[in-house]
Amino acid sequence: MTKPVSEIEARHSFGLRVIAIYEVIKTLCLIFVAFVAFGLHQQQNFERLVHTLEHLSLQDSSGMRWRLVELLQEMGPSKFMAIGIVALAYAAVFAAEGIGLWLRKHWAEWFTVIATGSLIPVEAYEMFHKFGWLKLGALIGNVAIVIYLVRIAMQPHGRKAP
Repeated sequence: MTKPVSEIEARHSFGLRVIAIYEVIKTLCLIFVAFVAFGLHQQQNFERLVHTLEHLSLQDSSGMRWRLVELLQEMGPSKFMAIGIVALAYAAVFAAEGIGLWLRKHWAEWFTVIATGSLIPVEAYEMFHKFGWLKLGALIGNVAIVIYLVRIAMQPHGRKAP
């Protein structure tokens, strides 16, 4: 664990750590998604999942289960390799953000601002296209993270040049 080298870092240490933990949680979730996607790339695992969904004895008044089965059958197992690769790529970005913020690296503040800020227009479009409280929460949280990190990153850090 590194110690803050300036008053600004000391003052914002808790906020940076919270954001770093959030980034690591996203990393772990994406690694799990990649693991599942790579498993579904195999034809027998894919067919087993579709078969299980088709034969669940749950009441499905909204038809969500059948839409999921239809979507899976349209995609086929071959698309899950790409999903796994993309999930791992995003996991690497989130891991870099989280580790950099945990170590209080100035580059990580800007890296997180750029990476998170670049997704805000997409999140806003998705939320207005089909509203969801989770989407709204994610959008508000990401906007707050970007504003917070820009405020920190714009302040002089008092570090000596290497």
